[in-house]
Amino acid sequence: MWRQLQPIGRHPGSHGYRRFAWTSADADCRVWFREQAELRGLAYEVDRNGNQWAWLGDPAAGDAVVTGSHLDSVPDGGAFDGPLGVVSSFAALDELRARGVEFGRPLGIVNFGDEEGARFGLACVGSRLTSGQLTLAQAHRLTDGDGISLPKAMEAAGYDPDGIGGDDERLDRIGAFVELHVEQGRALDLSGDQVGIASAIWPHGRWRFDFRGEANHAGTTRLVDRRDPMLSYAETVLAARREARLAGAVATFGKISVEPNGVNAIPSLVRGWLDSRAAEQETLDTVIAGIEKAAHTYAQEHGVELDVVRESFTPVVEFDHALRDELARILGKDTGLTVPVLGTGAGHDAGILSGRIPTAMLFVRNPTGISHSPAESATEDDCVAGVRALADVLEGLARA
Repeated sequence: MWRQLQPIGRHPGSHGYRRFAWTSADADCRVWFREQAELRGLAYEVDRNGNQWAWLGDPAAGDAVVTGSHLDSVPDGGAFDGPLGVVSSFAALDELRARGVEFGRPLGIVNFGDEEGARFGLACVGSRLTSGQLTLAQAHRLTDGDGISLPKAMEAAGYDPDGIGGDDERLDRIGAFVELHVEQGRALDLSGDQVGIASAIWPHGRWRFDFRGEANHAGTTRLVDRRDPMLSYAETVLAARREARLAGAVATFGKISVEPNGVNAIPSLVRGWLDSRAAEQETLDTVIAGIEKAAHTYAQEHGVELDVVRESFTPVVEFDHALRDELARILGKDTGLTVPVLGTGAGHDAGILSGRIPTAMLFVRNPTGISHSPAESATEDDCVAGVRALADVLEGLARA
């Protein structure tokens, strides 16, 4: 499975992945998922929001156990973030069948669409739509860098965008969702454990900073006459680092758009996107307030106008305690080992769904701690350990 999936959407120059929602690479990933489902005799379907599902048993029976993740990527992302969870789900099912396990509950595998938000700027679009956290009107306003709307992109890919929206009936049939994911940090590497259990997802969000100045000639305009938004933006980037460091949080300006974007032109507009996360809501609020205050000060000093727009936000997510404890019990019952419980600053579909259904997460060790990069990695032994852990969990939750 891994060898089949590995070349899809891989850029020959960066060696990273560019699997963006509703593109040809995304379509190839979807074909792969369907083939895996059909090879195993699973019932395959695509829901109204473009999420793919593969079922063993009848989901209409209710109280289903579902696992899976996503197949899309950030720009030039790594191979493991998302796909490891999907590949491991199919592999875990193979393992359970080899064990001769009989299931008393329906078992589902899912590929949620557009988890990374690389194309339309909003993370977890597929799960947000399904859970009702993203409305039809909001979805229709999402556009990519070329001005193509989400509905138009879905339509171009052969999907009907008219039915997108909340799917209460589907979620009501799910009794538990467990997502396996490569760890996006080094906690497991430092503790020496192959697999961990998630405790919570930090509150996090994305903010857009629009610095508007005045375009002018780079060679003839005196420095004192300039209204250069790039200066205000650059100082705000440094302020974000400072505020995050003082608060023990993280803040990153990782995307920028410049107009008119000419080497010999002073910009008229610099638009930067901030991603910030912290363990506590109060800490995150303090960091954002500090960054915004500094940005307004710098803008005023340079004669620049500033607008700040919060484009998305997810409060702290505490995974279902009973399900989390059950995972720990299942994984430790034969070995007596205590599986480490970890917090994470990364968002996931499991976090989005946690407000509607019991969710939990398993992490697989990442020896470098690097993620959202081609350097992202996990050893084969650790991936196998993750599959076995997921199989154990699914057996404990779904067997007859």
